[in-house]
Amino acid sequence: MERNQAPTTGPLASFLRFVLCGGGIGVLSSLAVPLVAMSMPWVVANAVITVVSTVLCTELHSRFTFGTGKRAGLRQHWQSAGSAGVAYAVTSAAVLVLHAVQASPSMLTEQIVYLSASGLAGIGRFLVLRLFVFAGRRTQRTARPQLPALTAGAALPALS
Repeated sequence: MERNQAPTTGPLASFLRFVLCGGGIGVLSSLAVPLVAMSMPWVVANAVITVVSTVLCTELHSRFTFGTGKRAGLRQHWQSAGSAGVAYAVTSAAVLVLHAVQASPSMLTEQIVYLSASGLAGIGRFLVLRLFVFAGRRTQRTARPQLPALTAGAALPALS
């Protein structure tokens, strides 16, 4: 299969795989962020965990979620990083708002807010990854009309 081919799995199967891969990594990330945040500011810890989990998830999504069977290329990693940047902003904003509203939220409350924001951002990421990042060039090819190739000595088609 060519690297730029469209996903070979249907949307429902892709979404279930996305939830399994991305959700599993997301849950592990949600546990890692507070642990890493013990030694640095929460926003920095979230950024570090987001970068590591994005690289891992992009590989899993390329090979498994969207059925390409290949490693993700640099283009897919950069595009996935863009969607992860938006997810990072959403999760950070949600937790920062929580801390503005409640001075010392419990870890459980923080986890609920973080995972809720991650879930919403994850739905958006799925759509971006499925429709743009791993969609391949198929839609670009079908959007252009194909003209018949002319060879030396071939007659032009008659216009009716």
